[in-house]
Formats: sequence, structure tokens, C-alpha cells
Amino acid sequence: MDRRTFLAGTGAVLLAAPLAAQGQQAGKSPRLCFLTFDPGTTRSNRFTPFFLRLRDLGYVDGQTITIDYLSADGRGERFAALAADCLRLNADIIVVTTTPAAQAAKNATRTIPIVLYPLGDPVITGLVASLARPGGNITGLTFMASGLAAKRLALLKEAVPRISRVLVLSYFVDPIAAPQVEELERAARSLGVKLVVRDIRTADDLPVAFDAGAREHADGVLTTAESIFFVQREQVVHLAAQHRLPGLYPYRGMVTSGGLMAYDSYTSSLQASTATYVDKVLRGSKPADLPIEQPTKFELVINLKTAKALGLTIPPSFLQRADQVIE
Repeated sequence: MDRRTFLAGTGAVLLAAPLAAQGQQAGKSPRLCFLTFDPGTTRSNRFTPFFLRLRDLGYVDGQTITIDYLSADGRGERFAALAADCLRLNADIIVVTTTPAAQAAKNATRTIPIVLYPLGDPVITGLVASLARPGGNITGLTFMASGLAAKRLALLKEAVPRISRVLVLSYFVDPIAAPQVEELERAARSLGVKLVVRDIRTADDLPVAFDAGAREHADGVLTTAESIFFVQREQVVHLAAQHRLPGLYPYRGMVTSGGLMAYDSYTSSLQASTATYVDKVLRGSKPADLPIEQPTKFELVINLKTAKALGLTIPPSFLQRADQVIE
């Protein structure tokens, strides 16, 4: 069926339920405020699965929904002002892509529904009461799972057994960072690995952190799963190559940019599910009653070009477990 025909025939039906549920004027399209850490005034490509799925559900920006895309330009301290902007814009729903954005939105409103684009553990960070029954005005998805940070360290050690010291880059401004580092420290003890942990606040901290790792003879690198490392992926993988450090990262995009490996729970299907949550809320479902969705699929991606450049031979048994091998 032609998309335009579909929209013309079903747009009014699609939107009638949510608008009635929210007590708004019939025929008024909802307003969605999208808060992101990623720099730029245009939508980051990594959010494409969400916007495509939203469109498939009948929400077309400028026609059946108004979408305000608000970026913190890589500065977490801007989220409070951006959340206030959402209120001034009379947003009907707020989508947040990082925990600091979620905290700012929660501080700004307890009535406007907030949907979590897959982000860190919302229970540990105090955003929701539980995954099963979030309570309040927040629901959505998390890309975290128990033991995921430890799994990444174990995979790095398995792929490159000689590793004994690992540089860990973390963004402690984000409250999801500290629990990941604590998990890594526990895993490191059992694996016989020493960690060199460095806090990254801006891109300027990255060269300094890699230099510190070199002084402490780090022979591998990991990052925790915060947006800054996706945004700065080109610089991270460049510095890793420059220091000849094999790395395992939380985002597939870091491997397609030249990193060695990723173990990624941030799949396109998980991202697209965020649009389904938006649809449910706009149709009248209460965020408090919608369980937080966790990842069920994890993707191991390996870049053999990078392995060759580093002079590494990845064990064949390890390669066979990969979901994608870049050659």
C-alpha cells in the first residue's frame, strides 16, 4: 500500500486515541521532544531505527506529529535547560537518549511522559522504581544487562590472551559509569588483569588518558557505555591504533570506524522498540505500567583489518562466535 495513502486513511484514527486520552483538543497532533547528547542540529544517524519505526507507525514529522530535536552538543550540563525548553514547547512526550538527559527531564516534570531511548540501568540510577513496574512518568528501554561490562573484559582477554593491563575510559558525569567500572574491577581480579581507569570529561581528555595508559604499560583498552564514546569514536579508535592497543567497545559503530571489536546490546531492533513505547503512551498507556525492556540480543563484531594492523591473530574459535566480521 502507498505510504501516503496509508497516512491519509489512518492518521486520524491513529492519533484520536492518544489525544482523547490526554484530554487534548481533537485533531491536534502531539508534540515529541527528543533530547540527545550527540552534537548537531540534524538527527544523528544512530537514531535512524527509531525515526523510521516512528514513521512506520504513522507519525510523520510536520504532519501527524511535531518533533523537536534538541541537542546538548556534547555538554551534559545543558540538559536542564533543554528539559525546560521541552516544557515551554508544551511537549506531550519526551524521549531521552542518555541518563543525564533523563534525570533532567524527570526533575523538570512528573506529569509529561518520558520514554527512555535505550540507556543505562534506570533502577540503579534512581529513574524508576523497578523494571517490571517503573512507576511515575517514565518508561522505555535499557541497553544494560547484568554482567555486561564484565563480559566485555572477558571477551577482550579471550581474544588477546597476552593482555595484562587494560586502559578503561569512563565518563563519570553519567551515573551509569561508576557501576560499570566497579563490575570491571571485580572481573579484572578474577581474570588477573590490572585496570588503568581514566575519567573522560571532554574530547581533550582522550589523548591525555592514552598517554597515561602508555606510562602504565596498558596493553588493551575498553570504554564504558556512555554516549561520549560513541560521539568521539573516531578519536578513540585513532588513539587506540596510534598506541597499538587492541580494544573492545560497547558500540558497533566504533568497530566500523576502525576499532578492533565490539560487544553491542544497542541493536537496531532495541532502538526501534522505543518508537513502539512512544506509540503506546500516545495511545493512552500509562508509563508507570509499562515494564522497562531489556536487551535480549548481543552482537559480537570483529574488525580483521584492525587485527592485522595490530599484528594480532584472533583465535579461530573466537571468530566463529562473531555475528559480523569486517575483512
